Amino acid sequence: MGKQTSLYQRHVSAGARIVDFGGWDMPLHYGSQIDEHHAVRNKAGVFDVSHMTVVDVTGSGSRDWLRKLLSNDVDRLTTPGKGLYSCMLNPAGGIIDDLIVYWQGGAAYRVVVNAATRDADLGWMEKQAADFDVELNERIDLSMLAVQGPQARIIAAPLLPAELGEAALTLGSFVSVEKDQVFVARTGYTGEDGWEILLPADAADVLWDDLIGAGVQPCGLGARDTLRLEAGLNLYGQDMTMSTSPLESNLSWTIAWEPVERDFIGRHALVGQRNAGLQSRLVGLVLDGRGVMRAGQRVATDAGEGQITSGGFSPTLQCSIALARLPLAAGRHCDVEIRNKLNPARVVPPSFVKQGQIKIESGES
Repeated sequence: MGKQTSLYQRHVSAGARIVDFGGWDMPLHYGSQIDEHHAVRNKAGVFDVSHMTVVDVTGSGSRDWLRKLLSNDVDRLTTPGKGLYSCMLNPAGGIIDDLIVYWQGGAAYRVVVNAATRDADLGWMEKQAADFDVELNERIDLSMLAVQGPQARIIAAPLLPAELGEAALTLGSFVSVEKDQVFVARTGYTGEDGWEILLPADAADVLWDDLIGAGVQPCGLGARDTLRLEAGLNLYGQDMTMSTSPLESNLSWTIAWEPVERDFIGRHALVGQRNAGLQSRLVGLVLDGRGVMRAGQRVATDAGEGQITSGGFSPTLQCSIALARLPLAAGRHCDVEIRNKLNPARVVPPSFVKQGQIKIESGES
């Protein structure tokens, strides 16, 4: 038996199929992954993401430490509550994890990292903090709900504590607000609008029940994965790893090159890679015909071979889509090896559906 969130019994009572994810017993779906996917695209769904690791950072050295630790620069956070997406790199430029950091004013920051990489992340963070006046406080007392979909914020706002819902409705993207231990950020991992909400476990139980009562669809990890794939969002351990840099993972925008004197971990390696020129790129693929692309499958191109990093069936496009790492010079057409047979596919920008809008043409259904 793995670790369980405060909502575990509610998942079981709702008939969820429970699976192991990063050492946690989490719901994969509640009966129909496809229905859950469409609920988020068309209305609203709620995910229990309490397995995510939340770390509050304080101390006079917190700013300098984060500027050393992250590829992006927390000096870009000029307003309390603002969040920043970044990668945390090793000296070779490989991605240890991707994360969001929020500035909470003064020397206080909140960092949210992935569940499956918790131990490695915390170990690395603590090691790099040795020379700084920094205190790291893992917030195991908090639960986290992700309410996602075009109607998610409107439905959820009246269910939040007094005044917080109104304030949360005014938030811009990657901005947070906190009141009475409830933290709301306009972020997500689905390509749809919505909030990620951090709050004490007992309050999370109540909010979960209230959201379900208001018609929000409970959703599991299966729909979360198909939604993020359609949105072209990377999954750690597949689309980005310790062996790939942000430059190779369609994440160059998470690197703050200026000011040049900011010597963040991995900078020297990234500069060398940028100057030498990339050999591969992360792209989107659409399968022309039947079949399902999966991670690890071989891709044949006119410039050499590549590999699927994430793949599956797109409920929105009604065909198979994938993210793949291909040679830099690969053209617009390729072949994917599925069950020992080459199947034609098209190379497209690595974003298929965003805010309910289809960004590319689907293949044959």
